[in-house]
Amino acid sequence: MQDWVSHDKYGLGRVIHVEQNSTVLVDFGAETYRIVPPYTKLQKL
Repeated sequence: MQDWVSHDKYGLGRVIHVEQNSTVLVDFGAETYRIVPPYTKLQKL
């Protein structure tokens, strides 16, 4: 994975892992967050 995404709260990030339950791990630079579906605030760039 190396997809770039934009999150309403965290900004620009890079997807570093997708878990089996579709949860994504996103690196936003200063922090890494686990985003769970539905991805209402996350947009793929």
